[in-house]
Amino acid sequence: MTNEIQNTQTKNNKNQIIIWILALITGAVAGCLGINLLNKGFNFIATVFTRLFQFIAVPTIALAVITTLSELGTKKNTGKIFARTITYTLLTTFSAAIVSLILYISFTPDNITISVIGQKTSEVSTNGFSYYEHLLSIVPNNILQPLISGNVLSVILIAAAAGIGLSYAPQTENRLALIKILYGMQELLFTLIRALIWALPIGIMAFAAQLTSQIASGTVISALGKYTAIVIGGNLIQIFIIIPLFLLAHKLNPIQIFKKMSSALTVAFFTKSSAGTLPVTLSAAENNLKINPAVSRFVLPICTTVNMNGCAAFILVTSLFVMQNAGFELTLGTMITWIFISVFAAIGNAGVPMGCYFLTLSLMSSIGAPVGLLGVILPIYAIIDMVETVENVWSDSAVCAMTNKDMAL
Repeated sequence: MTNEIQNTQTKNNKNQIIIWILALITGAVAGCLGINLLNKGFNFIATVFTRLFQFIAVPTIALAVITTLSELGTKKNTGKIFARTITYTLLTTFSAAIVSLILYISFTPDNITISVIGQKTSEVSTNGFSYYEHLLSIVPNNILQPLISGNVLSVILIAAAAGIGLSYAPQTENRLALIKILYGMQELLFTLIRALIWALPIGIMAFAAQLTSQIASGTVISALGKYTAIVIGGNLIQIFIIIPLFLLAHKLNPIQIFKKMSSALTVAFFTKSSAGTLPVTLSAAENNLKINPAVSRFVLPICTTVNMNGCAAFILVTSLFVMQNAGFELTLGTMITWIFISVFAAIGNAGVPMGCYFLTLSLMSSIGAPVGLLGVILPIYAIIDMVETVENVWSDSAVCAMTNKDMAL
């Protein structure tokens, strides 16, 4: 009976992938037609799906952390799971930055003409953003603001406090009733997530059409050559070589894991948000990879905000590129220092679209580097952000799978 269920699930997964591929092709073809009314319709659908993912993501993160910590807070496993999560996060993030630095040194990009940078300066705006204020905003001053603004790190901080508080609270009927309500809300959210995944082919078609129409109009085309190749090349090496090596070291099959997490990776590519993708990542990890919920609902929400492989690589390469154009001396010591800056800046980044871009902008402003070059990079950032997010979610999946294997829960 068990084999029959597994065979049915495998067949359903294959059918699902086929449907996604057909939706992707259909959307890509439709986007190339250049029909304005059709493109507006696809943009509307894509925006609706993005908003729905964002709507579900924040409460999913909060409830996952609270319920997990309420059960594990006083047990040894919590510390072990957390330690492995942070260890694998640091290892994969540092490896992503180091790979990108090696590529940068090997294929150093040429400087951009000053006149081009000057023309693009007006397109760059920090919108009042500063890295200091970003870190300060993580500490909440009320319970609702982080949920309203979608500040994922702040939500995790509140949820962790609530979960640990529940784990140490007296074993009363009120505590048990509250935990039952939280689990009931979590079950409701996962039902909504399943419904959203069922309708996902429509969203994939719209996202694909939106992307191809942008490319056809030249919105995301630029001639930055080596810089773009270094950033995306580093991401691809991390995705297809480095992370699989981590999995193989744990005697896990990277190809099978990649296939089973394909729904999350697809959503990550088009939404450009690892936080927004979290509901699908959790669903794929638990239903396809059979990760223990005690692990997935603890590891993945944390990884969504701190395990930013792609962001670390982008911050490093872009910062070096901007400093190079500004005439800064890039010694080996300086480059190594920026590996650490990039990794720890990425850990503090929110898993939302353009989060890395604004972080890099803030870092460059803080050292007095001209930020006009980021205006030149902006048109191609949409593509970079897509690949980065896939890398982040793929790394999250790997960290979760490795931690689950270590804990053998």
